[in-house]
Amino acid sequence: MADKEALVAELQERFGADVITAQETRDDVATVWAPADRLRDVLTYLRAEAADPFLMLYDLTAIDERGREHRGGQPEADFTAVYRLLSMGRNQDVRVKVPLQGEYPSLPSVIDLWPNADWYERERWDMFGIEAEGHPRMRRILMPPWWEGHPLRKEHPARATEMGPFVMDDEKAAEYQRAMEFHPEEWGLATSGEDYDYMFLNFGPHHPGTHGVLRIILQMDGQEINSAVLDIGFHHRGAEKMGERQSWHTYIPYTDRVDYLGGVMNNLPYVMAVEQLCGIEVPERAKVIRIMMAELFRIISHLVFFGTFAQDVGMMSPVFYMFTDRERAFDIVEAVCGARMHPGWFRIGGVAQDLPEGWETLVGDFLEMMAKRLVEYDKTVMRNSLFIARTRDVAAVDTETAIAWGATGPMLRSTGLAWDFRKQRPYGGYDQFEFDIPVGVQGDCYDRAVVHIEEIRQSLRIMKQCVENMPAGPYKSTNSLATPPLKDRTLHDIETLIHHFLSVSWGPVVPPGEAEGRIEGTKGAYSYYLVSDGNTMSWRTRIRGASFPHIQMVPLMARGLMIPDLIAILGSVDFVLADVDR
Repeated sequence: MADKEALVAELQERFGADVITAQETRDDVATVWAPADRLRDVLTYLRAEAADPFLMLYDLTAIDERGREHRGGQPEADFTAVYRLLSMGRNQDVRVKVPLQGEYPSLPSVIDLWPNADWYERERWDMFGIEAEGHPRMRRILMPPWWEGHPLRKEHPARATEMGPFVMDDEKAAEYQRAMEFHPEEWGLATSGEDYDYMFLNFGPHHPGTHGVLRIILQMDGQEINSAVLDIGFHHRGAEKMGERQSWHTYIPYTDRVDYLGGVMNNLPYVMAVEQLCGIEVPERAKVIRIMMAELFRIISHLVFFGTFAQDVGMMSPVFYMFTDRERAFDIVEAVCGARMHPGWFRIGGVAQDLPEGWETLVGDFLEMMAKRLVEYDKTVMRNSLFIARTRDVAAVDTETAIAWGATGPMLRSTGLAWDFRKQRPYGGYDQFEFDIPVGVQGDCYDRAVVHIEEIRQSLRIMKQCVENMPAGPYKSTNSLATPPLKDRTLHDIETLIHHFLSVSWGPVVPPGEAEGRIEGTKGAYSYYLVSDGNTMSWRTRIRGASFPHIQMVPLMARGLMIPDLIAILGSVDFVLADVDR
């Protein structure tokens, strides 16, 4: 990775040290502050003028600073806007922060710089009340249109018990129904052409092809999709708000539910972020165990993708075969973790328990079985003329477009770019493993399937190396912020007993600071950006999932195609609505 101090110096040379000030964080992301009136200048430079520019808006969010005690000399602010950019050419990130004053501040929109800013700016307004000037549709995106308040502001209740009882009478039900009506003109859509009328079709929210509660309003020109509007938020559960009310330890099981097909994949970036805040070193055995379980869940998730994608385009048998393989993988998860889909098994500083006796046989048998099954799936699905006809040359996306819309993971690699955080930014011990990065050619629906299948093979390869080279030693850190004192010690003195009690009941007091844990998840890049105010709970928990930017690309990919093609597109994107809505 490029040097973050050099990037700060580059920005200060370009704009002056009085405009750009640096902030120290616990992670490897260069973090700078810029005033609101120079924000557009700074972001334009990073996006279009700098060498190896930051072509991807990786994330965009905010922090409610009111009441925060430990800000470490940061500029005075009621709110902070955070822009997170990524440059593939530099292999570098930058975090641009803007201090904002007032009850309901605003900033200029950056949709013209990055098209995926559309949803991110709407989300920031929805959650914090920070408006994006010039945004064409500044309206709710995760919360329903009748919602009052902005949920991630500190004054907004965090629990239902803090709010009055919910009552829906006939009048309120009719009001809610009216609010859900779709009016094309509000979205800039014409209702008619020169001598014809467009038809508007509701696709979802209850449709097998949407893989959950997702509503797509299609503007149809005959049988052709002219435009599409996505209505998300039906699955919103306040995952980030819950991160600010749970202790550092007790929030771990909640992360399982973000990408509920990826299991420990969401545990990992969260605990990595906390470990950076605490300065915790993870033992080598724990690192390899984590990698083995993460790759097992990558296989589990990809099997669901492969089976349901084949089903979406008309093949019934593969989904049953692949779900059977998934159950065999869950047998390993259950033997190791005690649970299946939602293990909640990773811990700050390691994992919950050591591997059980006989784990090598369980994993080895699965690896051998799965390798043979993939050969069968190549013949029955990937070479099937129906599957090829429904997916080849459908919704092709080039690399430049994918980056501009924030695509990562298989979605990006299908365009031909071999970008994988396990290789470009090796974390958690991945630099000790040999594996390849599968890529596609033209980024169409078929290529997205090709990349997923080859990634299963690479995950099997990584898991085999874990079995053959599992190190000895402890499975978790002995750092007091991660692990309570050993129980036999608590019988010797009252201080140790008190420490053990507080560690279990309250959880650790994490030092003030900011850090981000980032991994190559099942569907793309997953990140947890945590802000600690020196307490037993997070001050700000930001979850960056891969599905949110990917599903935002659907209207772009579907334009000019037909409804059966839309089904294939949704199947190829590999999204989870809990990851979209959080």
